[in-house]
Amino acid sequence: MEADAKDRFAIVEQLGRDAALAERGIAAPAEPLAPASARQHTRPWGFYESLSNGGRFQVKRIVVMPGQQLSLQKHFHRSEHWVVVEGTAAVTRDGLSLMLGENECIYLPAGCVHRLENPGRIPLTIIEVQTGAYLGEDDIVRLEDNYGRA
Repeated sequence: MEADAKDRFAIVEQLGRDAALAERGIAAPAEPLAPASARQHTRPWGFYESLSNGGRFQVKRIVVMPGQQLSLQKHFHRSEHWVVVEGTAAVTRDGLSLMLGENECIYLPAGCVHRLENPGRIPLTIIEVQTGAYLGEDDIVRLEDNYGRA
């Protein structure tokens, strides 16, 4: 797809998300959730964007739409640090559930079973810092998934 077509598609997709939020009585964000970019990866729950990569680290911006959640999952080769920058996060870590607000964070060591959920009315944005010897997207063991990927 050409760059202009991708940009038009991203705008239409954003408008559709904003309309869907409005129908549910949820305020759309004041600014677009993300620019169309090759670093952005759409998922059923929202999207993530890779911000920085190094030999043993990766930094992502993750946006979870209201009422959506990621898989219950674990990783063998990486640990994750999550910092909430907008919204409210419901986090499950090794069977313990907790809520995180803006400017709060959590550490998820390699091997722990975890999930991120947005129980709020606005998009949840977190910054995720991954560290470890291997950071590939195939280091995800999905234990439960609302979207049929487990």
